[in-house]
Amino acid sequence: MHISSGRWVYGLFLALLTAFLWGILPIKLKQVLQVMDPVTVTWFRLMVSGGCLFIYLASVKRLPSRKVLGPKGGWLVLMAVLGLVGNYVLYLMGLNLLSPGTAQLVVQMGPIMLLIASLFVFKERFSIGQGIGLLVLLIGFGLFFNQRLAELLTSLSDYTAGVLLVLLASTVWTFYALGQKQLLTVWNSLQVMMVIYLFCGLLLTPWVHPLEALNLSPLQGWLLLACCMNTLIAYGAFAEALAHWEASRVSATLAITPLVTFVAVAVAARIWPEYVHAEQINALGYGGAVLVVLGSALVALGPSLIAGLKARRMKMAAS
Repeated sequence: MHISSGRWVYGLFLALLTAFLWGILPIKLKQVLQVMDPVTVTWFRLMVSGGCLFIYLASVKRLPSRKVLGPKGGWLVLMAVLGLVGNYVLYLMGLNLLSPGTAQLVVQMGPIMLLIASLFVFKERFSIGQGIGLLVLLIGFGLFFNQRLAELLTSLSDYTAGVLLVLLASTVWTFYALGQKQLLTVWNSLQVMMVIYLFCGLLLTPWVHPLEALNLSPLQGWLLLACCMNTLIAYGAFAEALAHWEASRVSATLAITPLVTFVAVAVAARIWPEYVHAEQINALGYGGAVLVVLGSALVALGPSLIAGLKARRMKMAAS
């Protein structure tokens, strides 16, 4: 099993960088999706990012070796590739039907599912603190969707389909994250991401329409390039954060991503109202979004918080 290096300050910085980049990504993608289909956008992001990593690793003579993978390595790569491809495409399909803030909030289920999967894969325990966090998260989702809860539960509208697609994207992301973390035991984070990106891109190649990029406006073209660079830097930072910090703490830090999106949408809507529209959410919905973030953080940090409380009690009892 992979063991973190313990450089938690560096890991925290990388996790915060990831949260910021993931937070602003839906705003840029929403503009590009007006012209290009989700599969083609995903292909560009993966191939550009993977190509950049290949050029860098080849220049420093650090391309990954297949020999060090071992008998199970191939299955880990396959699991990570299928998980990331599914996550990217399904998320963009859902984003087509939702606002950036809503899509990013629903994606918050990804780290939660990763933690639940870790209970079985890494034999972690689900503490009382995590149970409280999960309850807070579910209440938060109920409040966030208060204006459209009946629609979600009673009809398969575009809005409901968007939410279900993003939930499915979060589910398959769990397989990517688990596979990637184990691959870090044999390759460094850049080698892992290069292999995953290029294999994902090759897998999607038969279904892409690259000439759609010619229909982009200059602004949309720059935004597509920014999305590609966002993929390279954000997932690289995420992979490196997992190498230096515990998965639970990385997940807790990534919980702020939806809030980054809501703030970014509000700022962008004020500066560029012709391109970005403000979120149509009431005060109760925003309060629910905050509860979702708090619940996610509690689920991630529950074991640490409970262990800290027990240690303090034992210290007080001993003294």
